[in-house]
Amino acid sequence: MTHCPRKRFGQHFVRDAGVIARMVSAIRPRRGDVMVEIGGGDGALTCPLLAACGALVVLEIDRDLTPLLKERCGPLGRLTVRQADALRFDFSTLGAAGRLRVAGNLPYNIATPLLFRLAAAAGRLRDAHVLLQREVAERIAAEPGGRAYGRLSVMLQWVFAATPLFEVAPAAFEPRPKVHSTFMRLCPHAAPPAEVPSPRALATVVGAAFGGRRKKLRNSLRRIVDAAGFIAADIDPARRAETLSLPEFAALARVAAVDVVESAAQ
Repeated sequence: MTHCPRKRFGQHFVRDAGVIARMVSAIRPRRGDVMVEIGGGDGALTCPLLAACGALVVLEIDRDLTPLLKERCGPLGRLTVRQADALRFDFSTLGAAGRLRVAGNLPYNIATPLLFRLAAAAGRLRDAHVLLQREVAERIAAEPGGRAYGRLSVMLQWVFAATPLFEVAPAAFEPRPKVHSTFMRLCPHAAPPAEVPSPRALATVVGAAFGGRRKKLRNSLRRIVDAAGFIAADIDPARRAETLSLPEFAALARVAAVDVVESAAQ
């Protein structure tokens, strides 16, 4: 049984056996792991994960891939294929808190919202290993002051320790994408690296700040943080969003007008 990758699902299947071997080596799957793969594709990663873990749940939106995955990988262990959209899937239905391991070659067209979905489920996760467009991986790992640094950097770094592991060239895929990819490890922090009143408060401040990226903070945050707030946070309102560290954004979230933050998030 064969399957032609579908553009509408953003399917680019990894065909390079050496790349698959490196991914599996980085994941280090073990017997008894509670493992879920996002997008099983044609089973290139599914089969070695299932063989190592003995059981695997695959979230696959393309219903035509279910029989292919069961045919190729089913004999290797207890395979469960759920025909589901990972953007809407409730990860709390899988495994105990802190035990779930996630792996996958994420479709480029939905990678960013999927990452935020994983961040929202971080309390369930032990780790996640994901193949991403290189530009997205660079944004996740970016430090303040660089062009890649933005909302994605701050919000995911607040939840995860993010480690780019290795790059993957377009030739490793079928069909070939027009960009390079990066395999990345995301491990939830045992405790948040900066204290905030709520994730919503941090998200609102960060979103507003980068929504006016070239504006000074006194302008981009004018509805959320007043002059006294900037003084309390010890941050110069003449600075711009890309210069602030995660702890500084957290400081602004702590002094933000709570009623404005709540209404902005609704």
